[in-house]
Amino acid sequence: MSGAGAGAPWQAHFLKQADACDSLGSPFTGALLRLLVSGMPGGAVARRIAGWDPEALGPDAVALRLAGGLHALVLQGRDTALAACYPPQRGDLAPVLSGVFSAHEAHLLRWLDSAPQTNEIRRSAALILAASLLAVRFPGLPLQLSELGASAGLNLQFDRYAMEIGGAHFGPAAPLLTLAPDWQGELPPQAPYSVAEARGVDLNPLDPGAPDDLLRLRSYLWADQPDRMARLEAARAGAVPPVDRGDAADWLEARLSAPAGGRVHLVYHTIAWQYFPAATRARCEAALARAGAAARPDAPLARLSLEADGARPGAALQLTIWPGGETTALGRVDFHGRWLRRD
Repeated sequence: MSGAGAGAPWQAHFLKQADACDSLGSPFTGALLRLLVSGMPGGAVARRIAGWDPEALGPDAVALRLAGGLHALVLQGRDTALAACYPPQRGDLAPVLSGVFSAHEAHLLRWLDSAPQTNEIRRSAALILAASLLAVRFPGLPLQLSELGASAGLNLQFDRYAMEIGGAHFGPAAPLLTLAPDWQGELPPQAPYSVAEARGVDLNPLDPGAPDDLLRLRSYLWADQPDRMARLEAARAGAVPPVDRGDAADWLEARLSAPAGGRVHLVYHTIAWQYFPAATRARCEAALARAGAAARPDAPLARLSLEADGARPGAALQLTIWPGGETTALGRVDFHGRWLRRD
């Protein structure tokens, strides 16, 4: 092994991520990360990972950066020996990794520069739930959507996705795709909702219609989960709402500068909050509090949070509504949206 001895911080990070991949249904990615722990090829890639700030390894998702870079080589057809080891072929990875790291060192170093970006489209099940609840609370008012950390904006068009659970259908009759999460607990109300306007923000927004950006989106979808790739392809066929490049706090402050008269302004973030700097989170909270104080029954504000909270399983789902500012715990959701448990 190059770059670190046994028990180095980067190894612990890779092993933790491998366990997470297993729990999220990707044994291939878990095995890949464990193989890298036991035999990381030498060179500049290994040195960079070994020298990473130990406190930043998890927040920077370093293991997934490297896994994405390797998957990108397969998707581009740039390394036939590596591709032969990826699903569905499943050849032996161990003998080929050294050659891959040597031949594609510059590519892998570039991939380590950027944090993983995906749109986990199945998380839209939580958005459909929130939209249905808000339609009951504020009948007749359309939604104005503001997503923080929106990446490619694919979850900004959840109103074009359907969901089928418990024998009930939610959403349009002719959807771009249909979600069918494992659902436990009370179903959403059968209340129609509409979206008047949708927009998001991201430090590095991706355009699903641009080849380089599409490669990045696809590379972070684990190779043994073709269903995720199929959902991406179906979702990007829509007229994806715009995602602005910028800081979440700057953008949200401007976005909330005046109440959205005649609309329910729904601000949401799904597994993004933890990646924002503390100062950004504080400013976003302050902007929401100010806008909440100015909210009216004809111009309400809501915030949906689907974020890790240290508990298990999955992530906490919470909805806050103004006027009033009451927060309701809606349940827990799998990080990839495979299941939802209502409280």
